[in-house]
Amino acid sequence: MNRRLAALVLAATTVFTFVPMASAQSTPTLSNIRTGQHAGFNRVVLDMSGLPAEHRVREVAGVANCGSGDPISMPGSTEILEVVLIGAAAHDDNGNPTYTGSRNLAPPGLDNVRRVAFTCDFEATLGIAVGYGNASSWHRVFTLTNPNRVVIDIGQ
Repeated sequence: MNRRLAALVLAATTVFTFVPMASAQSTPTLSNIRTGQHAGFNRVVLDMSGLPAEHRVREVAGVANCGSGDPISMPGSTEILEVVLIGAAAHDDNGNPTYTGSRNLAPPGLDNVRRVAFTCDFEATLGIAVGYGNASSWHRVFTLTNPNRVVIDIGQ
């Protein structure tokens, strides 16, 4: 009878193995926003810890905060380009901000880009709006590595 009881206890006992969680950030994060004046275009650079899974680009008449729905002011902008990074954030896995700069900035020294603003930082979706003054401007958005960054060019 003791053998049966010991076998039953052994069979009912579950063994837990501790598996440490990965220390790497699971979602690429924004660390800095840089801007620059170039011959024929203005550049906005989003410095990232990794690259987003994809990005979507569209011209919009206005932008709003994705969480509250409150409109975001884009003074001086006659055109707005919204760039949505899927699989990216401006905070780490614990909710701590990885980007601590302004969330609605007027970049100095640019002749066309008037405003760069956050539209979203929720559930691995990071939205950035770039407001500019010249309605006939072209734009392009692409990623680069070493270091990882998303580049937004707005023609003059």
